[in-house]
Amino acid sequence: MAKLYFRYGAMGSSKTANAIMVWYNYQERCKKALLVKPGVDTRDGVYTIRSRSGLEANCILFDQINWNKVRNHEYDCIIIDEAQFLSVEQVDMLLPIVDDYDVPIICYGLKTDFRGEFFPGSARLLARADTIEEVKTICWCGKKATNNARLDGKGGITKVGEQVVLGASDKYIGLCRKHWLIGDPGPGLRADDIAKGAVPGECACEDDDDEVLSPG
Repeated sequence: MAKLYFRYGAMGSSKTANAIMVWYNYQERCKKALLVKPGVDTRDGVYTIRSRSGLEANCILFDQINWNKVRNHEYDCIIIDEAQFLSVEQVDMLLPIVDDYDVPIICYGLKTDFRGEFFPGSARLLARADTIEEVKTICWCGKKATNNARLDGKGGITKVGEQVVLGASDKYIGLCRKHWLIGDPGPGLRADDIAKGAVPGECACEDDDDEVLSPG
């Protein structure tokens, strides 16, 4: 039986990379998977999804899905990236496709926004999905990142503003609850680091050649 999956994770947890890899696996097995994203996500172009690691693939927008083709089983699976941007109504449109037409749908997205509040699409997916899975990543301190922080550009984070402001590691970072609550973005992103020329989204760690092991 087909299922509706919601695979959520904090910023930087490789959700998009996972989505692309699942899509690729379907192609490799001569199956046809439809890769989709909401129309609001235009960071990497209208018809492209791209991961931080450099993986990218062509996609269509949610409003361009040909539901007749889906119902006729011309697709073996639907994969939706940035699913937090779906509306409640769009999530509800997925339910009969899974239940009545037996087409699996895998959604990837954030659970909460930079304020710690649910996105409407994510809240609906949490309430309706058959299977909910966490895609994990870590905070700068080494603990699991559970919150999404919006960088304020001054060495801290902000919890006020519009819910949807597009950006990647230049604007957002995943933090553990403790460091999200106290507003500490970590090394390389604090005020002193920015004053020294640190650039958000670029690793501020120094290479340690002594830690590199040679083959053999």
